[in-house]
Amino acid sequence: MLKPNAAKICKHFAVQRWLWLSLLPALLALPLGAMARSEADQDRARAALQAGEIQPLTFILARLAQTQPGQVLELELERKDGRWLYEIKLLRPGGSLLKLEVDARSGDVLRQKSKGSDARTGR
Repeated sequence: MLKPNAAKICKHFAVQRWLWLSLLPALLALPLGAMARSEADQDRARAALQAGEIQPLTFILARLAQTQPGQVLELELERKDGRWLYEIKLLRPGGSLLKLEVDARSGDVLRQKSKGSDARTGR
């Protein structure tokens, strides 16, 4: 009586092994692709900084801290319509979120949007 049961178990493990082996290349490619993109993004940002197209991030954050205090939660540097922009998400002291779009060359805040507990008061 063990033979039919053992056959089912073997078949189950064979299917499971086949699934893992077929998915493994895709699973391994995901982190490598993200890492390659990250390195390319870093190279683009470094080149833009060296060419004088953007200000250093430390300059941008120091300038923002004077008028927009908060903890940086997320930050992106991207090029839109020929212009470099820092997109920054801040957690403000009162608990609200502030999303900023900052010109990466001048440091000027181009757009801001608040969400949360103190968004209405402007703090």
